[in-house]
Amino acid sequence: MLKIILRYFATIVMSLVLFTKSFYSFAQNKPSSGGSGNYTKLVWQDEFNKNGMPERDKWNYDTGFIANHEIQYYTSGRKENIQILNGLLDITAQNDSLIVNGVIHPVTSARIKTQGKQSWTYGRVEVRAKIPSSMGTWPAIWMLGNNITTVDWPSCGEIDIMEHVGFMPDTLHFNEHSATTDKGTRIYYHSPGKDFHIYAIEWFPDRIDWYFDGKKVFTYVNDHTGSASWPYDKAQFLILNLAFGGDWGGSKGVDILSLPQHFYVDYVRVYQ
Repeated sequence: MLKIILRYFATIVMSLVLFTKSFYSFAQNKPSSGGSGNYTKLVWQDEFNKNGMPERDKWNYDTGFIANHEIQYYTSGRKENIQILNGLLDITAQNDSLIVNGVIHPVTSARIKTQGKQSWTYGRVEVRAKIPSSMGTWPAIWMLGNNITTVDWPSCGEIDIMEHVGFMPDTLHFNEHSATTDKGTRIYYHSPGKDFHIYAIEWFPDRIDWYFDGKKVFTYVNDHTGSASWPYDKAQFLILNLAFGGDWGGSKGVDILSLPQHFYVDYVRVYQ
């Protein structure tokens, strides 16, 4: 009798495990709530479930000092600045005085991109992330046109899925930049860095919609005047980074003593 009871409970437990796994897989293959419902086929993802460095077949690194007079030096494959741990990508800005080729770089961080690996034209890009917030932090989830190597910025087009600057702790920014336009919006949200949130765009031939936790917050419409204002008919790649200081992030000063700061990313999913 005892064996029968144990077998019965074992069957129930296994059924629950299989159901949970099936539900989890189903949940991962569908966009989060909100949105148009037009993009539902998962074509690319990174769930950051394997501890270690980001997968090299999905991500490349930018290294050194890149732009905007930012303070941080971007490193490549350095666990102090980037690693996957317990299901999260952790991009960390450090005040650690790294020495590279005999030069001291007081602040370090990381910037990864899908350039050269994967890019997309139209679709839904969805990222669940928890941002840092201190004077000087400037986390971003954004995209650039593949043709940046031939037409340069901003003619390639830039889609800022989310930007945040630490001196505006309760404000989130959603923008686009092209050769002739700089349009976007900002929303008030109290302490967005306290929790994870879902940042997404839905990109169509006639418009780009921005979403925050399933709510549409901005739309940029194709005015059909040409590529100067609408370069968004060509493929773009994705970038995740944590900058510190710079023309915007540091415009009200920086707090070096607030470092380290962490930019956590739970997942990145692209639907078409």
